Amino acid sequence: METDRSWTLRMERILADFRCQTGTIHRAGPDGRTLALVCQIGVPDALLDKIALIPFGKGIAGAAAERGEAVELCNLQQDLGGVARPEARKTGVSGSLAVPVFSASSGRVIGTLGIGMREPRQFSDGEKQRLGEFAREIAGVFENKRPCGD
Repeated sequence: METDRSWTLRMERILADFRCQTGTIHRAGPDGRTLALVCQIGVPDALLDKIALIPFGKGIAGAAAERGEAVELCNLQQDLGGVARPEARKTGVSGSLAVPVFSASSGRVIGTLGIGMREPRQFSDGEKQRLGEFAREIAGVFENKRPCGD
C-alpha cells in the first residue's frame, strides 16, 4: 500500500517530467461513478473540498473518467471547454490535461491523472500518450500489482 509521501513523490516525478505546476490523482469509488482525491500538488486550499469527491462527468477529471479518454484545455483561464467549472479558474492553471486510469484486468476506469500549468499549452499526442503511461503505472498501484514506491 502506498503512503501519502509515496503518492506525493510519484506526482512530483510526473509534474517534473511535464514541467507542470499542478497535478491530481483521483481513484474511482466503489460505486464506479465518483472520483476520490488520492494526491494533489499545487491546488489552492480553497478548492480542495471541491475536488475531494468528483462525480464522473463533472469537471476535467470527471469528463476524462466518463469519456474514457484524455480531456485537454489549452487555456482554462479563457475557455472552460464545456467541461470545466468556473471555480477551476481559481487554480490559476491555464493548460491542463486529464487522462483516465484503466484497470488492466477489467478495462474499466478506476481513476484519473491530471496535470496543469500556469501558461496556456496544447499537449501533443506524444505527451498525452506519455501521461497515459504514468496512468498505467498508477493503475498497477491501485490494483496492488506493484510494490510501494515503484
